Amino acid sequence: MSEVNSSLAENFSLTRGGPLHWLFVRTGLAGSDRDRVINRTLLAVGLTWLPLLVLSFLQRLAFGPNITIPFLRDFAVNVRFLIALPILIMAESGIDRHWRNLVLQFLRSGLVDEKQLPSFEAVIKKITSLRDRVLPEALLIVVALIPSLFGKAELLMNGVNSWHTIGAGAGEISLAGWWFNIVSMPIFRFLLLRWIWRMVLWALFLWRVSRINLYLVATHTDLAAGLGFLSEGQKAFSPIVFAGGTVIAAQIGNAIAYEGETLGSLKLPMLAYAFIAVAVLVVPLLVVTPVLIEVKKKALLEYGALVTTHDQLFESKWIRKPNGQDGVILGNPDPSSLIDLGSSFAVIDQMVPIPINRHALVVLATAAALPMLFVAFFVTPADQIIHTVLKMLG
Repeated sequence: MSEVNSSLAENFSLTRGGPLHWLFVRTGLAGSDRDRVINRTLLAVGLTWLPLLVLSFLQRLAFGPNITIPFLRDFAVNVRFLIALPILIMAESGIDRHWRNLVLQFLRSGLVDEKQLPSFEAVIKKITSLRDRVLPEALLIVVALIPSLFGKAELLMNGVNSWHTIGAGAGEISLAGWWFNIVSMPIFRFLLLRWIWRMVLWALFLWRVSRINLYLVATHTDLAAGLGFLSEGQKAFSPIVFAGGTVIAAQIGNAIAYEGETLGSLKLPMLAYAFIAVAVLVVPLLVVTPVLIEVKKKALLEYGALVTTHDQLFESKWIRKPNGQDGVILGNPDPSSLIDLGSSFAVIDQMVPIPINRHALVVLATAAALPMLFVAFFVTPADQIIHTVLKMLG
């Protein structure tokens, strides 16, 4: 079977489109080369973190003993805008490249043949058209602004005197606090929500592609009829999962350092984030589940009948031996075919309804948990860590 080629598949992208991308194109900031990525990152940090630093210095809120949490000692704000936000931007080219390779894999693996190519390319055109619409990003901006109008500055913080306000208690909002609410946080939320929108687009792509007549093979050893490669696309999202984990971990660090909380009292949000992050990345793959279930159900019947017929013939020839038939089984191919066909049926029986493997789940869970481990080491005394390690060593 010859490989099918498609220029649309070769240029597939979920990041090179939309109003913000076209703005970057006009300003020369668009592109996946290192310099442009760095420039976009510096622009984002310059709009979100740098003004907070300057305004905090102007109102003497950047450091010093006058407030409980000065700006430079606020784990949450510095980690969010100096670590998580750059990751959200710099991860774009890598994840987009993974998505493009997955789209091409449908052609390379023969899942899409010449007859199905027009339908496959129609799906690509539909998804890229949705990517380029103005309305979705406009709605993301609105959603990003709403929490700033009605929510509190930081979660897990209960009235602690910080750089967000001037004066004791919940006093007047500082200049840095205003910028945080109306500029910095909406930008961060927008970038995070835009990744969720891209994940929705990817799920829509998989759903539409799964509805065309793909050449799925139930006996494929990936246990997903040939769609096991989709797991790589979700694994590529580990930088985004890590970025979100750093934000949660930093807020937990604030709560422990400045409010007297403990790891034990905050273990629920840590576990909840790890579970939610992995679940959100598994959900897009559920769109192909009905197709995989149907393929497995059909194959179990077809291969089941084939195995039955083959096993009956084998038993008739080698076990029951009608008419006194005799023969030497050593070196005969019949036992091998019996084993091979049985193995194929076993593969079908083990087919999974979601094309994600254990390694991908481990990678995503590790990316979510790693920032939490840093917090655990930060708040746990060194002698206690050493004692625990020695105890584990026996």
